[in-house]
Amino acid sequence: MGALKVGIAGLGTVGSAVVNMLASAKEQLAERAGRSIELVAFASKDPPRDPSIDLSKLKQAADPLSLAKDPGIDVFVELMGGEGDPAKAAVEAALSAGRSVVTANKALIAKHGNALARLAEKHNAAFAFEAAVAGGIPVVKTLREGLGGAKISRVAGIMNGTCNFILTSMQKEGRSFQDALKEAQQRGYAEADPTFDIGGFDTAHKLAILTSLAFGTEIDVEAIHIEGIESISLADLIAADQLGYRVKLLGVAERTEAGIEQRVHPTMVPKGTVIAEIDGVLNAVSIKSDALELTLVGPGAGGPATSSAVVADLVDLASGRRSHALGRATANLAKPKRAAIQRHEGGYYIRLAAVDRPGTMAAIAKAMAAEKISLESIVQRHANSRPHGGDDPKLAASPAPVILITYATTEDAVRRAIAAIEKDGVLAELPQVIRIEKS
Repeated sequence: MGALKVGIAGLGTVGSAVVNMLASAKEQLAERAGRSIELVAFASKDPPRDPSIDLSKLKQAADPLSLAKDPGIDVFVELMGGEGDPAKAAVEAALSAGRSVVTANKALIAKHGNALARLAEKHNAAFAFEAAVAGGIPVVKTLREGLGGAKISRVAGIMNGTCNFILTSMQKEGRSFQDALKEAQQRGYAEADPTFDIGGFDTAHKLAILTSLAFGTEIDVEAIHIEGIESISLADLIAADQLGYRVKLLGVAERTEAGIEQRVHPTMVPKGTVIAEIDGVLNAVSIKSDALELTLVGPGAGGPATSSAVVADLVDLASGRRSHALGRATANLAKPKRAAIQRHEGGYYIRLAAVDRPGTMAAIAKAMAAEKISLESIVQRHANSRPHGGDDPKLAASPAPVILITYATTEDAVRRAIAAIEKDGVLAELPQVIRIEKS
């Protein structure tokens, strides 16, 4: 066979790294694929992030859509990002022309992956996206091809390096959330507007893809319960450490009797477990099945990690290895049965800023008992109290932190209990609730 001819749209950090890898490892890639992989064209509205790459021998397309329709390429590599156009229009154009697509665009897949997978099947084109989830960790290939007939019951992990860096910095260096975020931005781990990362939305997009691959369902990003890490304080991390936990932002998808539960939120995980010890910008994904349990760990973002995943997809295409985009024919993907977060069962960490006055603890205990919530531990730290001022709330004692660790209970029960405590007027601040995972 002749060379696999590639056109690439987007020459940012990842795109530049892909160009470099295809050039520097050309002979090695040809040996692995059985044919050469040749970059022949590109489209980019901006100069390449790496100014040292040589584009002089490549054809420059006027725009991504023109490149996607170019009959001179076999594969369209989309590295622009974004769930809408021009990425969406260009990918659709390439697939409609029977041209295979490789992308790292998790937002596009989470939003339009079902339709794009159907389009790829209709026109006998491949749609590959290993680089869209967890960078250099081959979790897509593992779920799609590597577990044989194993029945997967749970997929969970750290899927956003920005959040993991911030939480690690807070926990190990005693930084505030804002200080840790500022350092992440200075190091290039966080964007100027970090909402997409710290709000949990990036993790949700990745989780939606993994859920489809793990459970044979259509992608259903709208079903995911999403919480970010903005409310996590240093006090929570200190308390977690004292209680034997670490706090991580996890994406979790699991099969339950009520359906497929998908959630993204800060989570307390026991010290000593693999997930608890993943620090900095590393990612980790754990897969539990009836046959085995495994955890994949590695860099989740950045040029070298993500470009290696893009190039790995190109090697598969050059070799003639092709799989259904979502692990099976789209006609065989089930409509996911959603399990509401209110049905979730597990342990909870609850931090209350309780007003230091008679009857406060009784009100808290009454609310918990009413919902049949059993408490594993109660930690009350006395505040620096001022003298009580009778009925004047301005002169009342300072709030006293009260930390509750529950045994397994339901989300609904916890929320009802907290609402009752708030109604009693014994809290000075909004409560903090963090779910606990035992593994």
